[in-house]
Amino acid sequence: MHVLHTLRRAAAVLLLAAATLYAAPARPAAADEPGWTAEPAPGAAATVRPYFYLAGAAGTVLEDRLALANTTDQERTITLRGADAYNTADGAFAVRPAAPGTGAGIATGAGSWISFGTAATVKVPPRTRAVVPFTLTVPPASPPGDHPAAVIAAEGGHEVGVRVHLRVGGPTLAALTVEDVAVRGRGPATVIAYTLVNRGNVALAPELRIRAEALLGEVSDPPRGRTLPVELLPGQRVELTEPWPGAPALARVRVTLTVTAPGGARAVATGSRWLVPGGLAGWTGAGLLGLAAATAAARYLVRGRRPVPGPGPAPDAPPAGGPTTPAPHHELTGAAR
Repeated sequence: MHVLHTLRRAAAVLLLAAATLYAAPARPAAADEPGWTAEPAPGAAATVRPYFYLAGAAGTVLEDRLALANTTDQERTITLRGADAYNTADGAFAVRPAAPGTGAGIATGAGSWISFGTAATVKVPPRTRAVVPFTLTVPPASPPGDHPAAVIAAEGGHEVGVRVHLRVGGPTLAALTVEDVAVRGRGPATVIAYTLVNRGNVALAPELRIRAEALLGEVSDPPRGRTLPVELLPGQRVELTEPWPGAPALARVRVTLTVTAPGGARAVATGSRWLVPGGLAGWTGAGLLGLAAATAAARYLVRGRRPVPGPGPAPDAPPAGGPTTPAPHHELTGAAR
């Protein structure tokens, strides 16, 4: 009975706490929350879009709309502008002020092609959603391919960026290279380092495959294949590493990296290195080769291989003098010595 009474009291406390939470007023927004949002206006059939996607030939004017939603009880004054977009080394989306020109590398200048006209500053009343049109004018001499950009909404030092994926019509080229392949570290901390460079004019989602070989002995491959968590923009160079916890402790290894991406992009590169325990790090190449050869020979000897008998009478053959009582046969077990 005492236990039942205790359970009833606990249930009553939980119900009271739930009722209190339900009746409590909504938690006010944190100080770093702007109280408004910026996102692409819904497209056809009211579909939600995570970013803008625009495509057109050089010299054309493209149009789209940005939706601003004020969720507070105060009027908001929001300024709008275009910006150049790029990816950081860890694949994060980032922007920088728009700069004229196409540039080769991170910034492409596409942010300067975006214009809000007279709507560059918008006053959004409380609890109101505003839809703001903008244009993107592709210069006549723009090269074909992908030109990443962004729409930036700002108020009071707080900025919200919305990606703009722009593709200018014309021949496209998906191409990349793998460079600076190296094996670093020892033991479980071994990694394979490499650099990817987008040599084409379209964004790439690369997939990596690794094959490992050892000069002597066996070697376990690193994870064989996966889609890399990066978006490689045209002209972008990114340095990456792949863990290899099962790397051998003593061997000369050779790794081959094959990177592919949709559109026919493919690149292959190799790298090699002696992997040695920490106490042998100062040995010369000849000494390491001799030690590796001795290790391989020792592995061969302990496998229990029996020597091939030479010419002569079989071990159980009777002597030449005639038949005798056969000697007892003893079965040998264990490793050969």
